[in-house]
Amino acid sequence: MTNIMDVEDKMITLRNQQVILDSDVAELYGVQTKEINQAVKNNPGKFPKGYIWELSENEKSEVVKNFDHLQRLRFSPQLPKAFTERGLYMLATILKGPKAEETTIAIVEAYAKLRELAQVIVEVSQHEDDKAVQQSLMQRGGQLAAELLTDNLPIQSSETSVELNLALFKLKHTVKRENDDEIAQLKHELAELKRMVHPDAQLSV
Repeated sequence: MTNIMDVEDKMITLRNQQVILDSDVAELYGVQTKEINQAVKNNPGKFPKGYIWELSENEKSEVVKNFDHLQRLRFSPQLPKAFTERGLYMLATILKGPKAEETTIAIVEAYAKLRELAQVIVEVSQHEDDKAVQQSLMQRGGQLAAELLTDNLPIQSSETSVELNLALFKLKHTVKRENDDEIAQLKHELAELKRMVHPDAQLSV
């Protein structure tokens, strides 16, 4: 089952946009990358300029360097394609079936929650004189961040706490995990969320 965390883990920032590369889109939809690119090729009218674009050589080198899950692109002779939010929505009108529907819903939810969280962070600093409004915004921000981080998160035996300091509010997320690898993965997911919604956010563990 594709969930919000699956989508969030694939999002990267390129050209000041949150995008997902074609190989990751294919993984989310459970198909081969060539099927995704063929769908785009067969429906050029659905993908105007800005909906999908090919990475430059430098961009490819940067994503391979900075994102562990994209190491597989290192030896590929092809330049990957980046799907923007609009491009992903258009792709959703082409791909059919239960898996496609499930994945599309997860993509829509992930983008919507990240966008709302970013807006909440901005609004918190704009209501410094109204503590009631600020507190309400902080609670909503914590809720959104928790939803992004805990969707389908398994609860197991040992416990760890992680704090994510986004602008003026903190999300303290306590989870029960069985081993250090899973704890490390959660910390990675928190760092990625911090990077996407606020470049100056601080992560403390």
